[in-house]
Amino acid sequence: MRITETSDLWWKTAVVYCLDVQTYMDWDGDGMGDLQGLAERIDYLADLGVTCLWLMPFFPTTDRDDGYDITDYYAVDPRLGTFGDFVEVVRTARDRGMRVIIDLVLNHTSDKHPWFRAARRSHTSPYRDFYVWRTEEPPDTSAQVVFPDKEDSLWQYDDSAGAWYFHRFYRTQPDLNITNSRVRDEMLKIMGFWLELGISGFRVDAVPFLIDPEGVDAETKRAFGDPHDHLRELRSFLERRVGDAALLGEVNLPYPDQRAFFGGDDADELTMQFDFIAMQNLYLSLARQDARPLVRALKRRPRTARESQWGTFVRNHDELTLDKLSDQEREEVFAAFGSEPSMQLYGRGLRRRLPPMLDGDPRRLRLVYSLLFSLPGTPVLFYGEELGMGENLDIPGRLAVRTPMQWSNTRNGGFSDAAPSRLRRPLTEGGYGPAYVNAADQRTDPDSLLQFMRLLIRRYRESPELGWSTFQPLDQPHRDVLVHLCEVDERRLVAVHNLANEGRTVPFTVEGCAEGTVLTDLLEDGWSTRAGRGGGVELSLEPYGSRWLRVLVEGDRRLP
Repeated sequence: MRITETSDLWWKTAVVYCLDVQTYMDWDGDGMGDLQGLAERIDYLADLGVTCLWLMPFFPTTDRDDGYDITDYYAVDPRLGTFGDFVEVVRTARDRGMRVIIDLVLNHTSDKHPWFRAARRSHTSPYRDFYVWRTEEPPDTSAQVVFPDKEDSLWQYDDSAGAWYFHRFYRTQPDLNITNSRVRDEMLKIMGFWLELGISGFRVDAVPFLIDPEGVDAETKRAFGDPHDHLRELRSFLERRVGDAALLGEVNLPYPDQRAFFGGDDADELTMQFDFIAMQNLYLSLARQDARPLVRALKRRPRTARESQWGTFVRNHDELTLDKLSDQEREEVFAAFGSEPSMQLYGRGLRRRLPPMLDGDPRRLRLVYSLLFSLPGTPVLFYGEELGMGENLDIPGRLAVRTPMQWSNTRNGGFSDAAPSRLRRPLTEGGYGPAYVNAADQRTDPDSLLQFMRLLIRRYRESPELGWSTFQPLDQPHRDVLVHLCEVDERRLVAVHNLANEGRTVPFTVEGCAEGTVLTDLLEDGWSTRAGRGGGVELSLEPYGSRWLRVLVEGDRRLP
């Protein structure tokens, strides 16, 4: 690995931070976060070590799906600011060493979008075929709906159109007709427009649905051909316009299917994908205090082309889905981290943040984030994770984890000067509220979670082998301990994590490591050990303890 590759393929060693502008920082005092407020907090993100900012939708919307029901792809929601404010965010971020990617939500529009309004009014409208219609009563599709508490079919009858239209998500979000070449051309124009404003790529929403021509007749589907050709077209267009831009895709599918969405060895589709399977098995391992589910998942993770990358995460903006676990495994996770029905969603996931799930135990929190940053892949954080923010279960559905950012212990957590009744969303209350969890206090507390996250990010950025390596578990006798080697060329790092609530003495062997070789811990100043005969190492770990051991060879000029 040449050092130039770490910048050419910047996403391989990035630190991605997802935030929702409307709940991050309110600068004009109207109760809703805005782009100016975000610009004022760019230095906080730079200080944390963020290198890539992912913005959730900030487009005009009817607010039926928290911004994912878009009414204009070529505009900024006026409640959040202007194009000038957006460009200022991008410019300021780049000045501080951060790239910006934005949500690309192209599988559906709002039913208030001008395209759909025109489509429903007339059979002869040029926008009629922008959507998928049928005049015959559709079959029962209740088993396929994504939100079973809100919808009972993938089809909705429209009186104005005199036909049913197809929708994967809510009925207020009609799906676009991907088989229509004009729709595909419009998607490229949307990408091109935002790329011209300086962004470095897109987080692509619901990718399998985006390229799936579901709802059209068999002849149209055959004529459309390979759906992945459309994804290749998006990637090709992106690279023509901005050579180092990236597509980060949401693909919650089994591993073999996910590999296809990278484009296999050709790497000509998605640049990155979230690893939902590793995430779900991480929670199963935490629930059992048994590293084996996570190890098995990562060993099954398919190898990708050198320039492709997995996005690792422990939390995102949606419910914490557990859909790839068995029924029994899911119940184990529910029992450990969300036994009350109010904490669960659709029977498949949790609407909680990590700290309350772990009862606020700082040892376990640090263990989980140490794992996140040491596993092969690119870490993706959801805003407030660095502080240990909690959820507000009084807010319905997935919005429970999308509460305002907690900047200080002042009014409204420092998020807004507005009256509490005018806030975009209620704050988290109780022990995880701003009085106890906020950025201002943690910035000056050397023992805070924020300071630990800064350390993890700094060490991660200094250790490109973490992002570039494949998963190599090392043998050791404890099922509740994970030891893995991160190795690229001459760079070697051994990560050791104890998932148990008891201390462990952990022996393992680093092959090819000469006797006397120094292994120095990157997370604790001054701690090191030496390899014995045959590369044998033995160390003691406290309950929920972790170490990142850099293997230093003779003549090594890297900083310990």
